Amino acid sequence: MTRTNSSPTELKPPTGVNDLPQAPSRMEWRRLICDKRFGLEDYHDSRPGTRSDFQRDFDRLVFSSPFRRLQNKTQVFPLPGSVFVHNRLTHSMEVASVGRSMANEIALALRPRYAGTPDGEALESIGEIVAAACLAHDLGNPPFGHSGETAISTFFSEGEGASLRDELPAPQWADLVHFEGNANAFRLLTHQFHGRRHGGFAMTYSMLASIVKYPFSSTLAGSRNKFGFFTSERSTFCKVATELGLICRRDDEEGVSYARHPLVYIVEAADDICYEVMDIEDAHKLKILSTAEVKELMLGFFDERRRARCLEIMATISDPNEQIGYLRSGVIGALVNRCAEAFVEHEDEIMRGEFAGQLLKHVPDREREAYARCNAVSWDKIYRAPDVVNIELAGNRIITFLLEKLIHAVRNPQLNYSRLLLSQVPSQYDVHTPDLFGKVQAVLDHVSGMTDVYALDLFRKLNGHSLPAV
Repeated sequence: MTRTNSSPTELKPPTGVNDLPQAPSRMEWRRLICDKRFGLEDYHDSRPGTRSDFQRDFDRLVFSSPFRRLQNKTQVFPLPGSVFVHNRLTHSMEVASVGRSMANEIALALRPRYAGTPDGEALESIGEIVAAACLAHDLGNPPFGHSGETAISTFFSEGEGASLRDELPAPQWADLVHFEGNANAFRLLTHQFHGRRHGGFAMTYSMLASIVKYPFSSTLAGSRNKFGFFTSERSTFCKVATELGLICRRDDEEGVSYARHPLVYIVEAADDICYEVMDIEDAHKLKILSTAEVKELMLGFFDERRRARCLEIMATISDPNEQIGYLRSGVIGALVNRCAEAFVEHEDEIMRGEFAGQLLKHVPDREREAYARCNAVSWDKIYRAPDVVNIELAGNRIITFLLEKLIHAVRNPQLNYSRLLLSQVPSQYDVHTPDLFGKVQAVLDHVSGMTDVYALDLFRKLNGHSLPAV
């Protein structure tokens, strides 16, 4: 399991000689909150309706095929049998709920600061934007959890895909060896796939920028598989960033880098809160962690008075799962409030693109230290649990095999086996595009869009282990 808590400061690319001194020194909410739709700019209509454009983003995602497919993508633990654990879809829904609450708390606190200004009016929409961005934040993740990202990147850095290195420009090669689900989500939402409409999902500019945690090119990723957009979407992201007034830190032949959209910090915090707390609750249901262990971890977020109250209430509950559920809700509520306070306290730094780290690293000591203890236990007992590691091993083998077969097929489409295999690829993925990078991207679009079940089924069929009923 690959879990990272890296901040944009830790991942900040080096400063280049072509920095843009004319870039704004402070972002403005009135520009950051923009309901213009990507691909539909000529049809932009700001007239109010029964639903805002940001609510339309949320609804459009809920009814989309990529979002529905998240129900069959691993979060951490194997997809549920008799005990329900989170998948990507339930995780994304919970992140959206937490993110909306946090954003609304922040808007309420900032309202007096911007009273009577266009910035104040813009802040009223941030809960809707964050909720939609939270729904979309995992859309680009391949099957089998975060290990799927590693399987794809290492296929090119360590596996058969390494043979392509001399045939691709450095920026395109960097995209492959640093493959990142976050960048893939931005592509999924904005790219015009074959036969689809211009603008992809035609989402609002603000929502698109709010999912990009690492707003710089893969060439600036260094040794980390973290970046925000593929070379094929560089101009798209720059267009969005310019419209919203994001601070440009670098734009030269080596890459482009921007400050984060402020709402990214809220989406990131909601994601981190949910995966940490919910992974622990799932581990308790699966008996990887004992009730006593989880109680101690979660009570660590509260002061003595709140701890006593929690113990008093739990004494009236006999079901251990219900006890942990009660504590979990309190922990999430506490972290939402503390992260909202951290955002408000550091808003000026955030708006100047100077904020260091993530919101969870700026909460009070008690909550920060309790979160760190949870993270340590997760690494020690959850992400190394046999079932979790077995999913990673199986997922790595399946994804590697599929990439080998599909990339060989797109490079040799004249072969009989290639023709048969490529005939099964959905038509939206242009596997017959003339350039090599386009062919590889079409394969990655196909593989990353698969569910765990689909990928396993295709793996079995290609190995002759599964045949249609005769």
